[in-house]
Amino acid sequence: MKLILAAFFSLACILPIFAQNEQAPIVEKEIKYRNWKLPTVRDISAELDLREISKGKKLVVVVYFAPWCPNWRFDAPKLEAFYKKYQSKGLEIVGVGEYDPVDRMKANLDSLGITFPVVYESVSRAQRQATKHAEYRKETGDKRYTGSPWYILLDPAKFEKDGETLVKRTDVINGEMIMTEGEAYIRKALGLPAEAASKAANAANSAAVEVCDPQKPVAIKKP
Repeated sequence: MKLILAAFFSLACILPIFAQNEQAPIVEKEIKYRNWKLPTVRDISAELDLREISKGKKLVVVVYFAPWCPNWRFDAPKLEAFYKKYQSKGLEIVGVGEYDPVDRMKANLDSLGITFPVVYESVSRAQRQATKHAEYRKETGDKRYTGSPWYILLDPAKFEKDGETLVKRTDVINGEMIMTEGEAYIRKALGLPAEAASKAANAANSAAVEVCDPQKPVAIKKP
């Protein structure tokens, strides 16, 4: 029994060092992405309208996430850094919380220091296959178990003028953002000159996080 407990403790210590590498490139996909009005995590009596918040912006990054997913916790601080750096230049970032109670979502955002707007679509893991998030992931070929994080990158200038459908084709990320690629994409979309990749940015991409997808092995180190 002692050996079993020792083995379990050792595994628990090792898990945070490893991660499922869910970093994915930015790819263009056909997707009928619709406008939404969803309650905000910080004030559930208030709603956010995506089309409205996109007005006057050059790029809107919508990131779907599950608060308990370590892959989200890996991306979130970097997204916050992008938000602070580029918000005044035309970038909007909006989080869509999934599969956890709202109070836990709020606690997660507070612990990560997230200031960009966040709404929620679902509040339970039991809803995993019944959300728009799940529908969009299937539409773009994302076969991950939870799909956290999942990104859709929107150019408001290309929105359909009428109706609920905003775009029929746009760029998505079926996984974690490759941060150097993401920042280059953001700068280009905002009309800013390319920025040389730094050692710090490359080092940030190599940090390890825990396993998120229970259907995958726990033996892949982040590159």
